[in-house]
Amino acid sequence: MKRHSVRSLILILSTISFLLVGAAVFDALESERESIRKTILEQKMKEIRDKYAFTEGDFQQIERVVVQSEPHRAGRQWKFAGSFYFAITVITTIGYGHTVPCTDAGKAFCMIYAVLGIPLTLVMFQSLGERMNTLVRCLLRHAKRSVGLWDVEVSMGNMVLVGLLFCTSTLCVGAAAFAHLEGWTFFHAFYYCFITLTTIGLGDLVALQKSDALQRRAPYVTFCFTYILVGLTVIGAVLNLVVLRFLAVSAAETRAEEQEEQEQRQAEQQAEWQAERLCDAELKDTVDAKVAEDNLGSSLCNLLSLPVEGGSSRTNLLPSSSSSASSSEDEAPNNTVASTTTNTAPDSGGLCILLSCMSCCTDTDPGPAPSRGYPFGCHSNPIFYNSISYRVEQIATSSSAWASPSGGGGGIYLGRSGLYTRRKSL
Repeated sequence: MKRHSVRSLILILSTISFLLVGAAVFDALESERESIRKTILEQKMKEIRDKYAFTEGDFQQIERVVVQSEPHRAGRQWKFAGSFYFAITVITTIGYGHTVPCTDAGKAFCMIYAVLGIPLTLVMFQSLGERMNTLVRCLLRHAKRSVGLWDVEVSMGNMVLVGLLFCTSTLCVGAAAFAHLEGWTFFHAFYYCFITLTTIGLGDLVALQKSDALQRRAPYVTFCFTYILVGLTVIGAVLNLVVLRFLAVSAAETRAEEQEEQEQRQAEQQAEWQAERLCDAELKDTVDAKVAEDNLGSSLCNLLSLPVEGGSSRTNLLPSSSSSASSSEDEAPNNTVASTTTNTAPDSGGLCILLSCMSCCTDTDPGPAPSRGYPFGCHSNPIFYNSISYRVEQIATSSSAWASPSGGGGGIYLGRSGLYTRRKSL
């Protein structure tokens, strides 16, 4: 988009600069000559007024009559031949200005006719130009093949060169014909053909304007109409080849830039979507980790609890301080607990209590295993399962044997040189 904006700005500045240069050149070439001609005309007008004693009003009236009678020198301008000539100058946008409608109805119809005829004529000339370019391309291909060339493809340069030759030939043929038929010089005739076929139509030189040519010289009228239409077709073919090809290239560049911008927008959107998905994935991983941590804690608590009374309830292997205290009070009369603790652990340290109880006795010198008491202050938790009570007891064993005192129960190895514990039925 920026490239097209810069190109448009460059074209605008180039056009304005071209206009300024043209104005300066025309000023330098025509201004002095205009002043001289104006001085000469004023001098002649004064001589005529003095010679024939014309007043200022009479002279202006004569001047108006001469100007208005100028178009009628070629005969009746609004008969069929003259009207056809005028219609050609309208729809081809030549517009000589030698003949103009005078009635309001004629002016209204001229506008409607131009609105409908100009687009139709432009499309027709463009289509004919394309057909002509296709024909020229085929002829060039056959010509290359006939002379034995290997590369028979017609390039853009070949077409432009042939188009310029056709345009120059058309202008030269017309200039020669009009120089002979109108009595102009070759340069003036060439100038007339160029102004006509480029649809500039200044109107300073107009064919068929002498000696009632529109009514008396039918072959010349036919040649003039045919030359204008064929010459415009040739010019249209060259314009179609050069200008429209440039527009096509510009349109292709526009489409390429639009596609590039669209791909860039898609890439940016994809990057944004990937960033959003990455953030969502990180958030999901964080939530899953949190949920997994919570589930792990719940599972650990469930693993450290056993059902009681036929599975109707569960008792926790890591009791709270209150349950620990009550358990100690209940076991004191029956001599099942030999020691009580004065400082109880908080509820959140259950796992730490269990681990400390499992490794509370770290003495390397094994001694006699107490039967009921716990001199090391370890916490004891009676576990009830189907009305049978079990207690985790600490026993001292050697580091090389799996000994267990009488009373049954599986031993639990706590360390190589440490103590063994077992569960014992109460």
